[in-house]
Amino acid sequence: MENLYTQIANVGFPIVIALYLLIRIEGKLETLTTSINNLSVNIEKLEKNK
Repeated sequence: MENLYTQIANVGFPIVIALYLLIRIEGKLETLTTSINNLSVNIEKLEKNK
């Protein structure tokens, strides 16, 4: 039983941390993608006005 607890501590904890970080990064990547798309649209508008 002690071996099971050790395995959960050694494997489970890093998995939980990795999932938490992936979920946080996903939201930031979505925001970054939106910002890049908006920037692209604004650059196209500026080029058309020249």
